[in-house]
Amino acid sequence: MRRVVRQSKFRHVFGQAVKNDQCYDDIRVSRVTWDSSFCAVNPRFVAIIIEASGGGAFLVLPLHKTGRIDKSYPTVCGHTGPVLDIDWCPHNDQVIASGSEDCTVMVWQIPENGLTLSLTEPVVILEALLNLGDIHSDMIYNVSWNRNGSLICTASKDKKVRVIDPRKQEIVAEKEKAHEGARPMRAIFLADGNVFTTGFSRMSERQLALWNPKNMEEPIALHEMDTSNGVLLPFYDPDTSIIYLCGKGDSSIRYFEITDESPYVHYLNTFSSKEPQRGMGYMPKRGLDVNKCEIARFFKLHERKCEPIIMTVPRKSDLFQDDLYPDTAGPEAALEAEEWFEGRNADPLLISLKHGYIPGKNRDLKVVKKNILDSKPTTNKKCDLISVPKKTADTASVQNEAKLDEILKEIKSIKDTICNQDERISKLEQQMAKIAA
Repeated sequence: MRRVVRQSKFRHVFGQAVKNDQCYDDIRVSRVTWDSSFCAVNPRFVAIIIEASGGGAFLVLPLHKTGRIDKSYPTVCGHTGPVLDIDWCPHNDQVIASGSEDCTVMVWQIPENGLTLSLTEPVVILEALLNLGDIHSDMIYNVSWNRNGSLICTASKDKKVRVIDPRKQEIVAEKEKAHEGARPMRAIFLADGNVFTTGFSRMSERQLALWNPKNMEEPIALHEMDTSNGVLLPFYDPDTSIIYLCGKGDSSIRYFEITDESPYVHYLNTFSSKEPQRGMGYMPKRGLDVNKCEIARFFKLHERKCEPIIMTVPRKSDLFQDDLYPDTAGPEAALEAEEWFEGRNADPLLISLKHGYIPGKNRDLKVVKKNILDSKPTTNKKCDLISVPKKTADTASVQNEAKLDEILKEIKSIKDTICNQDERISKLEQQMAKIAA
């Protein structure tokens, strides 16, 4: 692609891997051939999907627990199939969700100081309040929310990128063959409402593209990268409009600045290392060290370890750099679930990083016992809310009762069969006695 030399405060961003003693070693990173990042990070914990027998599991480590990780270290291991993706709740640093090949999404509460025992029971198993199944004709590669929560965009195996209103369950815009290659695509919303995609050309060249959902006939920008076959995972910083591209199996991180001037997607630089990456975690802005002008931190997965990589803008001044750190999304939720279902939208609530982010006490995680759609909303900003139509225990109870009825019917059927066989045996014995006489 054409690389335009232009003025940018991010032109000289440089990446640096931390020293070995600050890495997380002896981790059996998952070998599942799924194109997700396998790692999720927040200001308190790093979570990594690992190899596990008899189901799926992932590690959750406090950030400070670097060095060799003991093989007996507790895991989160409630799934019956491999874990394919994990993500932290943006409003509570102790709550994480995991999606698995067993077709469930489980939500887990991590103790304040990390795990001391393995977790096997989730707080709740999420049920689908809205089902968009009829919209897609093939596998969905990824889903991304827009800034105010009114729309989602999806990339699918059918080569379509769709912009969907989830509450109306309607397609707002779509593009057929956004990338013509057969390899997986990714699509994410940007802060300005445009959609950024990565994929492959018909000739198997990796591509990136920028789309306006109001007119998806032609892309705003389309760039061809190289002929590597690793899926490009995009990590986006809405505060600085920088997109970092991490290819699965690559040994580099490329970064671009998105602007409203042609060519719109401006190449900045590349961080290169020797070892290929199996996955990548991306730290939220509030977890960075503003005193060192750190604008991004990645957690690169190797075959047996996790290695933090710090991206820094070189500055001589020790003062807080306002231009590098505009107010960023904080942990407070802008809306509760009921408000969203009533049709409200809201941009994230922003916080200043001028004095660094000081984590407060996490709000309590509460699970709603009944369907939120059947009740009037109660606004309570002091608690985190994960809404499900039924309490998991109630669902389990109903399932257990049905199972018990089934077993009782089977026992009765077996008893009846035995009685019939007893009568038949008795008759045959009588006939045998007559013949013998």
